[in-house]
Amino acid sequence: MRGLSSAVMLPLKEKDKPIIQKLLLAGCCARCILRFCCVSVHAAYRQSQPNTLQELKAFISNTENSTFPQSAEKTESCDAAVSDPPSKKAKLEPSETDEGAAASAAVEPKDEESRVCVVCLGVLQELCDPSQAVKIAEAVKAGNYEFDTLVLSVSLPAQLCVREHSCWLHVKKEVREKGLVLDKDDVVQVKEAFKWIMQGLVAKELGGVAVVTKSAFEVGVEFTHPETDADCHFLASACPDCFKPTKSKQSVFTRMAVVKALEKISDAKFLKHYPCPPAQPTTGCTSQDVQCLHVSVFVAGRYNKFCRSLPQTPWVIDGERRMESSVEELIAAPILSAFRASGFNFSSSGREDVDVRTLGNGRPFATELLNPHKSRFSRVEMKQLQETINKSSDKIRVRDLQIVTREAMSRMKEGEEEKTKSYTALVWTQKPIQREDIVFIDDIKDLTLDQKTPLRVLHRRALAVRQRVIHSMNARFLDSHHFYLGLKTQAGTYIKEFVHGDFGRTKPNLCQLLKTDTDILELDVESVDVDWPPAIPE
Repeated sequence: MRGLSSAVMLPLKEKDKPIIQKLLLAGCCARCILRFCCVSVHAAYRQSQPNTLQELKAFISNTENSTFPQSAEKTESCDAAVSDPPSKKAKLEPSETDEGAAASAAVEPKDEESRVCVVCLGVLQELCDPSQAVKIAEAVKAGNYEFDTLVLSVSLPAQLCVREHSCWLHVKKEVREKGLVLDKDDVVQVKEAFKWIMQGLVAKELGGVAVVTKSAFEVGVEFTHPETDADCHFLASACPDCFKPTKSKQSVFTRMAVVKALEKISDAKFLKHYPCPPAQPTTGCTSQDVQCLHVSVFVAGRYNKFCRSLPQTPWVIDGERRMESSVEELIAAPILSAFRASGFNFSSSGREDVDVRTLGNGRPFATELLNPHKSRFSRVEMKQLQETINKSSDKIRVRDLQIVTREAMSRMKEGEEEKTKSYTALVWTQKPIQREDIVFIDDIKDLTLDQKTPLRVLHRRALAVRQRVIHSMNARFLDSHHFYLGLKTQAGTYIKEFVHGDFGRTKPNLCQLLKTDTDILELDVESVDVDWPPAIPE
């Protein structure tokens, strides 16, 4: 077969003979037989199926090897002479030579090659040939991703676990009778064998791109089979607690649920409900569309907001949009376009109300870009992207735009509760005031507030009393009913509620301190003291 390796010497041992004989008669393909023989040499799987099958038949038909007993008498003499335990060396009865010949001649080569394997359902047959590699490579090229390496992921129908379990039970008894040990965990997984075969073929089709075990770019190959539910149905009765209906899954027979059930069910119960070896399938697996996925890229920076009618995130009430744009959209749209991402998640160190400006050095933010097709940007390109955002609107401005790691995101979240924030509020007083009436405010330090969840956010935050600290304040007189109040507070302090009292839900409050009703007319965030992301010189 074009693209597959020529014949190689299979690393088989004498103890593998009974396994090969059993599985050939059961209808297993040549590569699944290698898996059950625990062959982990990649090249063995890469050679063509006909070559492997021919070599397997030659191996079990070979009676000339001097290490094999030729008669019952020789077997007895060998048993007496050999001091190693039985698990070290397989001793086959003469009848097995006949059984091997029978297995070798049981099926004509043409039929053997065309029928669907009872275990892998064709995944390690025609579904991992060079034409499949071409299909995978075409999907990758069509996606137009930026990548240096890729990792192959494989999704298999759940009943392959059931069929593999059946075959394992089929050979286990035979192996144990020979005094040998075959651990189920030692059997090479279908996924691994598929990758060993396909990695080189896909790399070749993509011009030598390395197909590795860990990469930021994943290419997913999915196989399905029409009889998955039918093959697994008996497990639902035998282990009902393993299968729970979910809204997101089309079938309860997920791979994890089936594996869990197979671990719980006894061999006797399994054999009572399922054929051993598995029945010959009428159809093989079908290859679905190849899915490409790049890991998320995180872009961080700081933003200023200059508009008092711009929400941080899209403002939708009762299904109706109230504002035409948002900080999130103005920042994310150009970034999403530049990285050619499928979607995004926006987050920031706290948030301001729709009527609050964010001044000073801005508020830290980060955007997670989902499945970005372009992922490599130079500092110059990031600077250009920042300029594009800033030119798109006069309502916001972005600085320090950069690519960061997922781990670095925690620095921003830490600042939400641990750091300090500075504000300037325009305050109105009901009673007329003079400059001397507000001088005492400058002397207040580390004022502890008890803030019950504000009425305005009670629909989205749990009812609780939260203690917050105002570290310092300063007052600047304007006229008999107005003054500017500067505050440096613990992050998470509700400034508006401190000023007007929120019907007594925040104590103490400015109304109590000034002994008059007060209200807040304007509020600006002057600084968010989170030292992240790192500043980038202009």
